[in-house]
This record gives sequence, structure tokens and C-alpha cells, in this order.
Amino acid sequence: MNEWVTNTIDSLGYVGIGFMMFLENIFPPIPSEVIMPLAGFTAAQGKMNIGWAIAAGVIGTILGAIPWYYLGLILGEERLRNLIDKYGKWMGISGADISKSVVWFDHHGTKAVFFGRLIPGIRTLISIPAGLAKQPLLPFFVYSTLGTLIWVTMLTYTGYVLGKNYHLIEGYLDVITKVIAVILVAAIAIFLGGRFWRSRKTNL
Repeated sequence: MNEWVTNTIDSLGYVGIGFMMFLENIFPPIPSEVIMPLAGFTAAQGKMNIGWAIAAGVIGTILGAIPWYYLGLILGEERLRNLIDKYGKWMGISGADISKSVVWFDHHGTKAVFFGRLIPGIRTLISIPAGLAKQPLLPFFVYSTLGTLIWVTMLTYTGYVLGKNYHLIEGYLDVITKVIAVILVAAIAIFLGGRFWRSRKTNL
């Protein structure tokens, strides 16, 4: 996998990064956790600009999110889940993954697209419940882009800093993911607590 990613980046440059990140959203087994740190390492060698590498990763991700959004919008949850259960093994996903992303979306509301882009296992499929819920395209693209920018920047910059030891990010990713999840939960709790407090003051 690493050799294929390296060869693609070396031969196609920014287009290769965007193409692989597009595929990462269509076929989850192709991980951004490999693609973007390698892009960062390539930038650290002076072979490309880190800003353009990040931009290519973000653009590829957003383009890859569009098919899932429209599948959710057009098919509906039950038909899509049945379809994924039948054919999803070829893409490494299941109907249970669809249900998981729907629960995440329902729990966090429309901003779930932003939060979901930062959580591995959720980030690729969060477009589906956005489509199922008929979330307008503008907020979908805004939240997707912001969340993706944070994720892609973190991975790319880590590869840039680690240099030839870029592969070490895989060992730390679980810890990083848990830290991000805790921060997101805390942010949501503070936001909801603030709204509750303001509501109580208004009713007094």
C-alpha cells in the first residue's frame, strides 16, 4: 500500500494526492492516514509545496464525498443499507456502518458533518446521513471543507515534521483520535450547556 501511494505521489504529484483522497472516500480501505503523511514527507524533501499538497487532499476528499451524499439523498436509508449489505464488502463497509453514521448525524445535528470529518470510521460515510436528511448543499460543503481541512492539515503536517519516520503516525493515530473525540464532546457539552443556561435566564 505504502509503495503504491509513494509511486502515485511521485508520478502524479498534487493530482495523485487528490485522486487518492477521492478514492479514500469511495473505498474506505485506502486510508488518508497513509496518503497525507506521505504527502507531508514528500513536501519535507522539497519535492512539493505543503500548502498545495493540503489543498489537493481537501479537494479530493470533498469530491469523493459528493457521490455518497447523493446516494443518501436519492436512495433513502433502508434501500441504501440493503445495497451496502449486498455489495459493500468490496468496499470494506456494511449496512451497520451506514446505521452508525446516521446515529452520529442524528445525535449531533447538521454540524455532525464537521465533527464527523475528524473521526476515522465516521468521516468517510458522514455524507450519507447528510443526504438522507436532505441537508442543503451549502452547509454540507462548508462543514465538510472545514472538518476536512483540519484533518488533512494535521496528517500532512505530521508527515512533514516526522520526515522519513512519517509511518509512526499510525501508532499515534488512535491516541490522537481519542483526544479529538474528547475535545469535540467537551465542545458540544459547553455549547449545549451555554444554550441551556441562556434559556433558563430568559425564562426567569
